[in-house]
Amino acid sequence: MIKTKENQDVEFKESWRDEYIKWICGFANAKGGRIYIGVNDNSEVVGINNAKKLLEDIPNKVKDVLGVIVDLRMLIEDNLEYLEIIIEPYPYPVSYKGQYHYRTGSSKQELKGAALDKFLLTKQGKKWDSVPVPYVKIKDLDSRAIEIFKEKAIKKKRVEADILDESDKVMIDKLHLKEEDYLKRASILLFGKDCEKYITGSYIKIGYFKTDSELIYQDKIGGNILEQVDKTMDLIFTKYLKAYISYDGIQRVESFPISQLASREALTNAIVHKDYGECTPIQISVYDDKLLIWNVGELPNDWTVETLLRKHSSQPYNPAIANIFFLAGYIESWGRGIDKIIDESKKFNGITPKFRFDNGLWVEFYFNELMSIVSSKLGDKLGDKLGDKLTKNRKNILELMNENSKITIKELAEKIGISETAIEKNINYLKKHNFIERVGSDRSGHWRVNK
Repeated sequence: MIKTKENQDVEFKESWRDEYIKWICGFANAKGGRIYIGVNDNSEVVGINNAKKLLEDIPNKVKDVLGVIVDLRMLIEDNLEYLEIIIEPYPYPVSYKGQYHYRTGSSKQELKGAALDKFLLTKQGKKWDSVPVPYVKIKDLDSRAIEIFKEKAIKKKRVEADILDESDKVMIDKLHLKEEDYLKRASILLFGKDCEKYITGSYIKIGYFKTDSELIYQDKIGGNILEQVDKTMDLIFTKYLKAYISYDGIQRVESFPISQLASREALTNAIVHKDYGECTPIQISVYDDKLLIWNVGELPNDWTVETLLRKHSSQPYNPAIANIFFLAGYIESWGRGIDKIIDESKKFNGITPKFRFDNGLWVEFYFNELMSIVSSKLGDKLGDKLGDKLTKNRKNILELMNENSKITIKELAEKIGISETAIEKNINYLKKHNFIERVGSDRSGHWRVNK
């Protein structure tokens, strides 16, 4: 019996089939490994009858199909012959008849789509954001976004002044966002006029939920990713989170349920570590008692969330993007992302955010009991105002009432071009949501528009 069991580095096969060359391809593309021929799934040696012939055939077939060399050994246990195939990891991609296989865990996968793209880039020593993109020129970048970066970089003094004085074209080159005549993907995400034209899913989606299945309202934040940080943070703390109001003497104090510093760090962390090859937006979900941030990605082989918490951010998934974020001051230092999220959150309200992995990394901020109550109480009242935009007819009613506070329903119907019944329904909505109120009687009173 073999002492080890099947695992990421070991595979057992009772007999040889030429299709097992795919498994050799998978090991070569991963960390290498061993395949035992003549051993069952219980690690028991069952032996093979043609061990000597296979000892010669297998290396030749593997070399012809994969172009790689494997080491074979014939072993004997209880007079039963079996083979050990030793596969070394290869520094370049190994293809099996045009297919790329990869050993992960105790199984073999054929790489396709984004996973294949990522694998090929890794073998070339490249990251997703460093890939050049044809047909994109400097004119496709937003000069205003570049100016904003320059202003932030000047304040942080992390870029030499002479670089910032250069033209946009020269500066992009000196920041290593070009490769020969082509702009890199990072330059489009950082400064592009229309990022989604070239990179699907390069936006942030935020929604307010009553329950997991009940979405009250939502927003989509597009544009370049430098702008997305500020726009998203502004939306979160002006529209999605409810502040608890208190007074220190005559001083009004607004207290939000989570730390702005911690949530901003979590957001920038998501942007820098997101797998943009998956074409899925970063998603932020706000509830009465919590705020969740999710970005698509995968953990390195054999990593757990605990491993991630220990090692996270030492090597960003998108280093070119991370470098610009650092120079502009969105990131204070590499390697402390999760530590800073935890520290700032605990300092703010004593609650440690939770991290979990489910098709990507979730960062979960929970509110303290008081803030959860405030959020729940205000949620229904504010939800309609914040989530439901006024229709054109309702806006017209407000404008006409503002011009003439004694305007009648009949006059409103004639001016707007809809029925009196429709006018009454819209007025009821505006009353209910405190946009207007009726002062005095129906006959002699007037409309008051609440500013």
